[in-house]
Amino acid sequence: MDVGPIFEIAKMIFAPIHEYYNNYRGADERRIILKNKWRDLERRKLDTSSRMEAQLLPGKTPKEEVQGWIQDVEMMNDEIEAIEREAREGKCFSRARIGKLALKKIGEVEELYQRGAFTDSLVIDPPPSNGEIMSTPTLIGESTAKRVMEEIWAWVLDDDVRKIGLYGMGGIGKSTVMEHINNRLLKEKNKFNSVIWVTVSKSLNVIQLQHDIARKLDLNLAKVEDVRERAAKLKAKLEDKNRHVLVLDDMWEAFALEKVGIPEPTSANGCKLVLTTRLLDVCRGMSCKDIKMELLSKEEAQKLFLDKMERDVFNIPNLKPMAKEVLERCAQLPLAIVTIAASFKPLINDYEWRDALEELRTSVIRTNNREEQVLETLKFSYERLKGEKLKQCLLHCALYPEDFKIDKQELIEHLIDEGIIERMKNRQAEFDRGYSILSKLENACLLEGGNDNFVKMHDLVRDMVLQVASPEFMVEGHLGLEDFSDEGKWREDLVKASLMYKDISTIPSNVSPRCPNLSTLLLQGNKSLKNVPDSLFEHLRRLKVLDLSDTAIESLPNSVFSLENLTTLRLRWCENLKQVPSLAKLTALRKLDLEGAGITEVPDGLEMLVNLKFLNLNASELKVMPLGILPKISHLQYLIVYWHSMATIVNEEEMASLKELEAFAGIFDDADKFSLYIRSLENRRLACYQIRAGKWGEGFRISPYRLVGKGVNIIGCNLRRGDALVLPKDVQSVEIAVCHDLKSLCDVPSLNHTSELQRIHLNRCGGIEHVLSFSSSCTLPLLQTLERLELLNLDNLRVLFWKEKAASTWIPSDTFSSLKIIYLCMCSKIKKLFPPGLLLHLHNLEIIRVYRCEQVEEIIGEASDEFEEEIKEEEEGMDTNKITLPNLRVLELRYLPELKTICSSNKVIVCDSLEMIELRECPKVKRLPLSLPRLSNGQLSAPPSLQHVLIYSSGGIWWESLEWDCPDTKNVLQPFFGIP
Repeated sequence: MDVGPIFEIAKMIFAPIHEYYNNYRGADERRIILKNKWRDLERRKLDTSSRMEAQLLPGKTPKEEVQGWIQDVEMMNDEIEAIEREAREGKCFSRARIGKLALKKIGEVEELYQRGAFTDSLVIDPPPSNGEIMSTPTLIGESTAKRVMEEIWAWVLDDDVRKIGLYGMGGIGKSTVMEHINNRLLKEKNKFNSVIWVTVSKSLNVIQLQHDIARKLDLNLAKVEDVRERAAKLKAKLEDKNRHVLVLDDMWEAFALEKVGIPEPTSANGCKLVLTTRLLDVCRGMSCKDIKMELLSKEEAQKLFLDKMERDVFNIPNLKPMAKEVLERCAQLPLAIVTIAASFKPLINDYEWRDALEELRTSVIRTNNREEQVLETLKFSYERLKGEKLKQCLLHCALYPEDFKIDKQELIEHLIDEGIIERMKNRQAEFDRGYSILSKLENACLLEGGNDNFVKMHDLVRDMVLQVASPEFMVEGHLGLEDFSDEGKWREDLVKASLMYKDISTIPSNVSPRCPNLSTLLLQGNKSLKNVPDSLFEHLRRLKVLDLSDTAIESLPNSVFSLENLTTLRLRWCENLKQVPSLAKLTALRKLDLEGAGITEVPDGLEMLVNLKFLNLNASELKVMPLGILPKISHLQYLIVYWHSMATIVNEEEMASLKELEAFAGIFDDADKFSLYIRSLENRRLACYQIRAGKWGEGFRISPYRLVGKGVNIIGCNLRRGDALVLPKDVQSVEIAVCHDLKSLCDVPSLNHTSELQRIHLNRCGGIEHVLSFSSSCTLPLLQTLERLELLNLDNLRVLFWKEKAASTWIPSDTFSSLKIIYLCMCSKIKKLFPPGLLLHLHNLEIIRVYRCEQVEEIIGEASDEFEEEIKEEEEGMDTNKITLPNLRVLELRYLPELKTICSSNKVIVCDSLEMIELRECPKVKRLPLSLPRLSNGQLSAPPSLQHVLIYSSGGIWWESLEWDCPDTKNVLQPFFGIP
């Protein structure tokens, strides 16, 4: 008898049973192996992320391969969590399934671990930069400035001259002339390879100068402490960039180039050194060909004065003689003319002019020392400021280092801390007052704006302000050990002392300044400062503001906690500070900022700070927020309580007790507790917030000066259980991640009640098959205000919109009508992105980005059956062969192996605003369906804003094989074609 078939049948019967038994028996062991391998993978991910961050110098971007690997590792976390969750539920029949899944994941984790062995750089270097184009103001004193500029230009091009120095009074326009030279050199690229511009501080700091030059070269010297080693590395880097022009703006003393690491400019290396300075001696000390910047001619001075006045006061008989005298007292110096004109511009009547002129006569004494006279003229502009708050704000700006770019939001925060901006009904009103003050100072030409985020103070204005503030202000240049020991600098009448960013590493233990009136001490930015002696604060009993941010301090002296008048304590980014002693005595404290500090526990005595308005506890090592503290500091207006902890962060009932709260960043355990808090606000609204519900994964960082907008993150919550999720009506950004029971946005009906929603971000929500559904049971979120839709890692997303056959509703015309950006990444099952009918509503769409969606075949597909009738109705009377996207600027399609077409073969896209189209690793695409605009003569033309057409595949460039609806289209686009 042939038993072979019997054995085969037996194997077929018993093999699954054997496999089931092995999976069942090995489930626990496999889970342990999986956890261990997962820990190794997580460590590799953290190491890779740290390496990537270290390599991400300005201008560099992470490699797509590395970013994709990190995303894959994070996705694996979800899958392993799902296995663990099923194991914890303990269902008997799922044990074998768990064993099988764990075995499969062990292999996948091992494969991921091997893929993460990156040996090369993790970032892409930026294209070589040859310098920075500067936004240059108009040359003041056109003939004088142009003559100087042409003289400098001639010497720059002269092979026999290697070093050039431009000198002249402060405020005369030297830097402006050099900015024009900088831009001219960059535009005429055949002259030099690059231009490196660095502003030098008044007190020469070699380390800072090395750092500033290195930053322009993308050279990181942060870990090189020895000055000579830094000089060697800098010199080597500069020698690599031969034929460069190094511009050193605003030098105050000569120095040896080799001390810093600057190669001597020679004919062999083709380099040039150009500097600006107030002092001829500096030019000669640096062996420069010197050029003097002269004062304006009288005609140029008058023209500038009239330009700033915006009316011809010399043609008004009553004002003409006074205007002449005012102009004469400006000494033909541009800065003086600009500031004085700003002071006189609001004056209309002759009596106002007479009064102001008399004030100018008495305050500005005529002298042969022009610089002294100019300082007195600037002082007149300061005195003419209307309101003491404007003056105090300007005085405070002088506490910052020379040429410092002062962040406006940070400055306003400090003005509030100092009491310069008085306490108002809310923080928004205080910030409005702050921006108004800064705007007035910019209009008075006493602060330089430049952009919306920063202000600067001209060094001559700063000199004037410090003269006004003396002797109540101490603002030192470069302080060392001996400066702290100099009792003469710690005067009894001192009110404010700024020692910020001075490379102070040590404060002597015997230093005990006797400054009974000192209210502000600023020590931030001294990164090497580890210890502050107890004696420093022994006699500073009236100190109100203390800033030790961004230092290496490991502990605070006990004397700090006896400063009973202290209102502001800033300890931001003191990463070595592990513990703060009891704060109980600091009952006057209104602001406590521990952003980024190394503390592991909430400071004792926090509940005693009943006057606290501002509390930032965004410190990554904190684990628990003890109950009972928040209700006792109920006057809080600003609260950040945010960590990467898995513990309960804030209690919804305690949060509800903070009736004066205006700005908040924090976490609630789950969506129900979050919703309870939102309901508790009733008719009250927070001015800004970033709130998270759920404890899964890593959080986001909030900086106190950047807590703007209104955002909600829902992570790892069950949104279809319990009470419905309640969103704030004014929410602007909603992120939902790892909420696997969510089927579509219809499951979040409170979206319907939002009035300012601009962004929706969905990530790793395994239950989502469509973004919106149209059915009788769905209360449709209209989302009329939405500007950004981001869909990431939605494994089951098949279509953006789904319609139940029985439903009568099609997409209302205002749904997504404001949408500007749509981004899809790693949505593996979606095949078609847009139904054509939807595009009829997306007239504001600007950016389409689709990355790593494995099954995408079409970006703009044909209508599906359920939408066909409605689309035909909407398209009636239209040119159905053209898809018009009037505002589309960017189309980026990356890593789409199945993408065959951007739109169907009989359609073209009209997008006259297109700036960039990129196809990377989309090998099956054969056609670029662009309908180009035509000129008046009928010829095709590229969209006027087009910059790049980037097409790339590792299998080769397929530009030549692309099909074109019109042969001329390829020729028109050819000049824009490139490979990334």
